[in-house]
Amino acid sequence: MKRRDFIEKTAASTALLSLGLSLSSFKSSRKHITILHTNDVHSHIDPFPMDDPRNPNMGGVARRASLIETIRQENPNVLLLDAGDIFQGTPYFNYYGGELEFKLMSMMKYDLSTIGNHDFDNGVDGLAAQMPHATFEFISANYDFKNTAMDGFVKPFKIFNKNGIKIGVFGLGIELQGLVDKRMSKETVYNNPLETAQDMVRILKKENKCDLVICLSHLGYKYSKDDSNKISDLKLAEQTKDIDLIIGGHTHTFLDKPTIVKNLEGKNVLVNQVGCYGINLGRIDFYFDNDKSKIADGKSIMV
Repeated sequence: MKRRDFIEKTAASTALLSLGLSLSSFKSSRKHITILHTNDVHSHIDPFPMDDPRNPNMGGVARRASLIETIRQENPNVLLLDAGDIFQGTPYFNYYGGELEFKLMSMMKYDLSTIGNHDFDNGVDGLAAQMPHATFEFISANYDFKNTAMDGFVKPFKIFNKNGIKIGVFGLGIELQGLVDKRMSKETVYNNPLETAQDMVRILKKENKCDLVICLSHLGYKYSKDDSNKISDLKLAEQTKDIDLIIGGHTHTFLDKPTIVKNLEGKNVLVNQVGCYGINLGRIDFYFDNDKSKIADGKSIMV
């Protein structure tokens, strides 16, 4: 290096340090949070066979685990979430009753899951019996399990702190009547998801000052005019405020990227769902400035 260039570079570095800065300050100061998610995996542990007519050689837990690990190496500030219907769909569930699914999700270090209607397929007692196999937590704000075997296993919400960003996640489940036999759900009480969501947002955004509010939903993406009274993820986004992201399930809706919906205040809400059977992994990246304002980018990754 020429002597003049060396002096100029050294002087610039000294000036930065005297202001309490460093050369790394030239890099982006944004904080990066990655949300990974699945839904409606339905006990699909293995990849689809090569000769499957619809999903040849797609999915599989081992591939998903490898993909998740690669993303975690890129960014340590990751949350891994599931939107329900973990159970029912292959002989693995018929034989193990959900034990294998929960153990594998635990090995992949899932952070949270909500509960889908098919997770009641061995009854509320059967679901409770598998809970010791899950190292991750379950959230559902509108299912009241007080008088069932699931009492104590499910919380309405959970708050995470990732790299100084406060993230509140709450769960919502679909109405069980017509989907789950009363003998299976027993005394589980279903509460209105829209009213529950408004209460959760107040707790997370107003009381706990969360920078990011996520709804983990098993309500369904949208419904036809014949089901116009059913609450869906799109309706939930439109009729609430202060929810940043809705991760959905139930309707097996394949989205290449999140849908953007305007909420009650005209602000953007991201709504995403990645189909079913573990074929895709959802990824949403949030970038926060120093004032906690944020931008997001999302996509669906084929497993």
